[in-house]
Amino acid sequence: MKDIIIMSNRELHCVEILQKLIDKRLTEHESAKQLDLSVRQIRRLKKAYKADGAIGIVSKKRGKPSNHRYPDSVKELAITYVKQYYIDFKPTFACEKLSENHNLYISRETLRKWMIDAELWIPRNNRLKRVHQPRNRRECFGELIQIDGSPHDWFEGRGPKCTLLVYIDDATGKLMECQFVKSESTFTYFDSTRRYIEKHGKPVAFYSDKHSVFRTNKKGALGGDGVTQFGRALDDLNIDIICANTPQAKGRVERVNRTLQDRLIKEMRLMNISDAEQGNKFLPEFMAKFNKKFGIEAIDSKNMHRTLLPHEDLNEIFSWQENRTLSKNLTLQYDKVLYLIEDSIESRSLARHKVTVFEYFDGTIKIKGNNRELSYRTYDKIKKIDQGQIVSNKRLGAVLSFIKEKQDKIDEKRSTSAPSKQHLGEVSTAAIRNASKKNQAAAHLI
Repeated sequence: MKDIIIMSNRELHCVEILQKLIDKRLTEHESAKQLDLSVRQIRRLKKAYKADGAIGIVSKKRGKPSNHRYPDSVKELAITYVKQYYIDFKPTFACEKLSENHNLYISRETLRKWMIDAELWIPRNNRLKRVHQPRNRRECFGELIQIDGSPHDWFEGRGPKCTLLVYIDDATGKLMECQFVKSESTFTYFDSTRRYIEKHGKPVAFYSDKHSVFRTNKKGALGGDGVTQFGRALDDLNIDIICANTPQAKGRVERVNRTLQDRLIKEMRLMNISDAEQGNKFLPEFMAKFNKKFGIEAIDSKNMHRTLLPHEDLNEIFSWQENRTLSKNLTLQYDKVLYLIEDSIESRSLARHKVTVFEYFDGTIKIKGNNRELSYRTYDKIKKIDQGQIVSNKRLGAVLSFIKEKQDKIDEKRSTSAPSKQHLGEVSTAAIRNASKKNQAAAHLI
């Protein structure tokens, strides 16, 4: 064992250079330059190498405790404090408390090592992996529908990246609805869910992740009822929405996404499909083949889908709905547009009462109170005032107030909180309204 010497690569290189120096194949200056050392150091190493051989080059500190290590008394004190006061603290937090409360200043990683040695902390690599046991499928068709969005480069660079919305039946594993959209949003899920219900009926429940479309994720949110627009729509249809705590919990749709990212992409490559519109036309054919190959029969033959009730208007249910309080002047504000309700006896009875604003998929706005539609005019607060514009005397006060408000408030962007007005990842509904106004103005000038 005494003949075995452990050396680093640098030390091996040093031995090689010193041997050449002793053999007079290199000078001291050349050796110092190659090892990046001073001539004095080269002479010292040469002397040690001649006296003890290769072992004289090895660092004498190897295998010995560091000269800068903490005393054993400090280690024992730190572990004692941790056991007594911070037994369930993580190393970083425990290190902070030791310095704050006990004036014991130790590096975080040193304390972590001490806690591991004392079996007070388990390294991440040594922890037991979480077990996700499979669950049995639901018994009936339509009892539970797993839904998810899969963003991916579906067209392999031939077209823009997009998201595939996937609806799969838990009992049979069959694809129930698929649609390419630009992104996951409330209105894209509105559209796909409406297509699903029109085709199959109302399922018992949808099973989703904790995306903000399905669940209010902001803790301590002020205002609102804690229900998303999608959740409100499903509640109106008497359909439950269940959010999975982990991706593994809805593993069926996650595994299908992985399969689709393999098979569907290659099928579309063979069909030379390069955009979402062509892909959506191809999806029904692909789904039929997929379900024939991978779908199974449900344990119970009962179909749990329900038909729509006469009063369930999908066009109205799958709209963005927000409540507003009608002012005494019969006005309300929505998305920085002032809506002026037409004056009538019925409308006056709604002053200082709640009305509901409905924004539909195509950008149409309706206002309803007491289950009847209210007629209105709009006053766009972001409408521009042109320099030098001629303004009538009757409007001068309102225009000056608007100009002052515009100057005080630099940000002229419309609300981005709702309804994910990028419902198709395209222009906002506000932009649609502005475009229609410009077209009307142009037509009037013509």
